[in-house]
Amino acid sequence: MPVDHIRYDILAQAALRGVVRTVLADAAQRGLPGEHHFKITFATTAPGVRLSERMRAQYPQEMTIVLQHQFWDLIVNDEFFEVGLSFGGVPERVVVPFDTVTAFYDPAVQFGFQFETIETGAAEAEAEPRGAEKPDAPEARLPAAGTAGGALPAPAPASGANGDTGGEVVRLDRFRKK
Repeated sequence: MPVDHIRYDILAQAALRGVVRTVLADAAQRGLPGEHHFKITFATTAPGVRLSERMRAQYPQEMTIVLQHQFWDLIVNDEFFEVGLSFGGVPERVVVPFDTVTAFYDPAVQFGFQFETIETGAAEAEAEPRGAEKPDAPEARLPAAGTAGGALPAPAPASGANGDTGGEVVRLDRFRKK
């Protein structure tokens, strides 16, 4: 199996987290437009997450927060966002690095991303013997319409003009003038 030296999986995850960052930065500056609101799920044990001990005890692995009507002081920078929320009537300050976000969903338009953990160690990839089978690369997926955090099925293979699903790998050299 060929080695992806470019790491498209990591680049795609970073780009999608950039969408979350941009949307939150806009909400911090202008507020939430229309009926938009956000459900953001993150790993509570990940490095950089700041959460009260009370909330950490209640959500030891993962937590979903909703930014809709009652949140305040949303601060967004390149690495994390910080927001004030009320949990059971108790105000709390939460700091969430973007790398710890596992899902983002805007129910107003049924749009979101689900992120998965990606191993970035180059040594792991190089230590893998050639020809060893790896599990499918994780990828961000959009939730199916009407579901929060669901994943869409993998796309069906493209079919040719005659309906067959077999494909031919074509080298670009084939189209170059000689």
